[in-house]
Amino acid sequence: MKSTVILINPWVYDFAAYDLWAKPLGLLYLAGRLKALGFQIHLLDCLDLHNPYMEKAGFTKRPLRRRYGTGKFWKQHIPKPPQLSNIPRAYSRYGIAPHVFERELQRVRNPAAILVTSLMTYWYPGVFEAIRLAKDVHPNVPVVLGGIYASFCSEHARTFSQADLVITSTNQFRPAGLNDFLRETIPDFTIEKKSQPFMPYPAFDLLTKIDYVCLLGSSGCPFRCTYCASHYLNPYCLKRQPNELFEEVLFWHKEYDVIDFAFYDDALLVDAENHICLFLEEVVRNNLNVRFHCPNGLHIAYLNREIAALLHKAGFKLIKLGLETTDNELHQRLGKKFSGRQFEGAVKELRRAGFKKDQIGAYILAGLPGQTYDQVAKTIRFAGKIGCMPYLSEYSPIPHTELWKEAQAISRFDLAAEPLFHNNSLLPCWDGDVFKELAQLKGLTQEIRAEVRNSC
Repeated sequence: MKSTVILINPWVYDFAAYDLWAKPLGLLYLAGRLKALGFQIHLLDCLDLHNPYMEKAGFTKRPLRRRYGTGKFWKQHIPKPPQLSNIPRAYSRYGIAPHVFERELQRVRNPAAILVTSLMTYWYPGVFEAIRLAKDVHPNVPVVLGGIYASFCSEHARTFSQADLVITSTNQFRPAGLNDFLRETIPDFTIEKKSQPFMPYPAFDLLTKIDYVCLLGSSGCPFRCTYCASHYLNPYCLKRQPNELFEEVLFWHKEYDVIDFAFYDDALLVDAENHICLFLEEVVRNNLNVRFHCPNGLHIAYLNREIAALLHKAGFKLIKLGLETTDNELHQRLGKKFSGRQFEGAVKELRRAGFKKDQIGAYILAGLPGQTYDQVAKTIRFAGKIGCMPYLSEYSPIPHTELWKEAQAISRFDLAAEPLFHNNSLLPCWDGDVFKELAQLKGLTQEIRAEVRNSC
């Protein structure tokens, strides 16, 4: 029997967190790969909603869950980091209790390595806590840190995380440098002679319960939006064979009764006729009783009448579109990809296909460098006027994006020195009475969404 490896998905430390089909897909792909090589994998998911020890530990009020598998996490209020002490909001640890985490670690005897992933740069306190406890329980076991924070803030991670190795590649299929480390630390580690992206399947079967499965039909994005770092994380655009994607959906549906599937693609509709449409046609042809979701949003320029109809027939339940802003000058700066008229046309085609108004959402950016309250409010009202649900998406300054230098210059925080200041809840690049204005915008968003629902 080969060695045991612990894989950890850390806690979220933040002012707010919500499970909108949020799973560590890169970590699960890595788990699937190691399983295929014969390793014993112990997945420790700090965000596990179904951990059986939580209720035994006194957490009797389970997090509220909603349809389609989304909902709240376990939550414990904790002191704010000193850097955020003047922020007028409660701070929390989202996920299982630390003593439950330690109990899970103690169940594993003599692991060969501990691999920890990371997501948002400003969630690093949860990463650090996971590493600290892992080293307390298994002091002589090497700990490897990878993921988004490790890649964007590699020097910060190397200096402060206490990980034995920081992997700066976020390739969820084959993280660069990890093979060499595993070969040095695990005597029976061997590298596959031939590797294939998207295979083996991510190991959702290691979760306590599968509420939904996250899918990748493609990796990378051909666009270069100035606020987005997708091109840095995945510099190459890879497309999956539509029949292979269908086979994965069929596997999870038949073997584990999974109904809900969330696409993680950054550009799902690019070359749709030769890619995702072929997959959706196969879903319709086989009359699968499944539901699809697109939390990352869809590109408006590619949404025509035929695609809208196919999305509806195949079982998409909530369509999110990237509206961003209706301010023309700001839209140009963000990398203009469509016009307001195109957006309105896309909404009309979705309505014609059978989607109700409250099934069509528009992501609206707030807090961009140089953006004003009035620009955001105008965009929110525009979304409601054309009959779709506005959703605020607060801007987070991200290293390696085109807007990063401008964000550093304008922010009231030292973004380069402290990743905690990347937190979108701070609106770090907005002047004025930030929290009052943000509360007003959220109130306006709720008001417009209520009007849209009532008009359905």
